[in-house]
This record gives sequence, structure tokens and C-alpha cells, in this order.
Amino acid sequence: MAEFTLTGLRIVQQVAERGSFTRAAEALGYTQSAVSRQIAAMEAAAGAGIFERSRRGVALTPAGQVIVRRATEILADLAATEVELAGLRDRLAGRLTIGAYPTAAMALVPRAMAEITSGHPGLAVVLEEAATPALLRRLRAGRLDVAVIGIGHGLPDYDLSELRQTTLRHGGLMVAVKDTHRLAGRTNVTAADLEQEHWIAGEATPGEPQFGAWPTLSEPLIAHTSRNWSTRLGLVAAGLGITVIPSVALPALPADVRAVAVTDSQWAGRGTLAVTRPRSSAQAQAMVTALQSQAERLQADRLRDS
Repeated sequence: MAEFTLTGLRIVQQVAERGSFTRAAEALGYTQSAVSRQIAAMEAAAGAGIFERSRRGVALTPAGQVIVRRATEILADLAATEVELAGLRDRLAGRLTIGAYPTAAMALVPRAMAEITSGHPGLAVVLEEAATPALLRRLRAGRLDVAVIGIGHGLPDYDLSELRQTTLRHGGLMVAVKDTHRLAGRTNVTAADLEQEHWIAGEATPGEPQFGAWPTLSEPLIAHTSRNWSTRLGLVAAGLGITVIPSVALPALPADVRAVAVTDSQWAGRGTLAVTRPRSSAQAQAMVTALQSQAERLQADRLRDS
């Protein structure tokens, strides 16, 4: 007696999705005759035709619609089962908490999270966003496994003693301008080019570092301030000013905003570090590796687009 099989259900689903035995065979790496035999076996198991054939392709019969609906559910359940089993086998299963300063949380950290969770489905990653001083306090208190922090010119000299540090990026500070701005078509400007600009600056509570105008300008004109990056970039997109932006956040820029590099001999640059406690877990080490990987990709993308 003919029975339904997982292979047969996958083939039925692919034929229904692609509308052709030939295209389904190509997608699955089967011969067309093998696909035809599997469909015939499924129709025998169903006791009814699954597809109506015509010169324009195939269409599902009422019985075929039932089978495809149930096949989709069955195959999704099977995939979920495989993910759960992989999580049980994965030595990186469990929970990891990563903290990041806001602009690192715009692109770099989410991409690293996606990378590590795709390879380790049993690992649950939680993101916390905060300023660097708060991140370091949480890390030392054991509330974070990894902290992504900013260091360098214009920032406090943070106490990183007894913490493991991995450099992710150095010197990547740029300015964001509207795509119709006079500087938008340039790949590089000087600090002197920025002296007469209206700036959109960050607003923070006391003790929290925040981006203002370009750091070496003596008397910048601050037109607007906001705590939120989405608001700042919205003001830039509306042509109401320009803002400083770390290069780690470039993939998150709105479509009508451009980033421009700045040449400034008085600017020593800033860096992004991944910081962990001295005896970090395998999960934390894997996250640091993913952060390094994504930082390198962001750098490569920037060089290619410049």
C-alpha cells in the first residue's frame, strides 16, 4: 500500500511552488523522471490526483491543496525539530547578554548576533543598549557577558584593568549629511569645510558621553539636539543640519543621508572595543569572534564604496 513520504511531500511542495515538474527537479537536484515517480506515489497514497497538467504548467487539485497545506506544516515542524536537536548538541547553547553603546547597536552588534545565532541555534542572545560607563559597570557586576564600548579622543579614560580587550575598529568617525548637501558628493572633507555648518548634536544626562559637533571645531553652531539617533538622522534627512556618525553605524543610515570622511590632523581618532571579564565563557569568546568578523566586513564595505 502506497504511503506518504517526506521526500514525496517536499517534491509536491516544490512543484506547487514553482508550477512545473521541470523547475522543481532543477531546484531539488533530481531528474524530471524521479520527480514524476514521486508525484505518482503521492497520488497513489492520496487516492486522488494532486496536480492538473496543462501546456502552461500544473495546478493543484482540491486534494492537492490539502496535501500541500499539510506538507508545509509537517516540513516546518520537522525543521523546528532539527533546530532544537542541534541546540541540544551545541556546546554554545544557553544565554548570552551583550551590551553596546547606541551606534554600535545600530548595525555592528545586530549583525554579529545574527551570525552567531545562525550557527548556534541553541544560543539565546540578549542585547542591552547603554552608554559606555554603564556598560562597564554592568560587565564588572556580571550582568553582561560582552560589552562593546567606545574609546579615544574626547572620551574619558575608562578603567579597563583586568578586563580582556579586543579592538574592533579604530578612528571611524565621519559626518552624515543630506544627499543634496553641498558636501554629499565628496568622499573626504577637512575640518575647515565644516566650520560654517549647522550641527545636530546628541543630548545626554550628566556623566554620559555624547556626540556633539566635529570634536576639533572651536565654536560650532548647534542647531538642534536630541537623545535619539533616529531623530538626529531624521533632522539630517530633512536638511536641518549635519551630524557626527561613527562608521560602525553606516549600514543603518537612511537612504537620503550620506556619510563623508573627514581629514583632521588634530583628531586622534576613536576606537571600538569588545570587552569581557578575564575568564570569559565560550559563548562570550564566540561573540567576540563574530564581532571581529562583522567589523572587518563593515570596513571592507566602506573601502569598496569609497
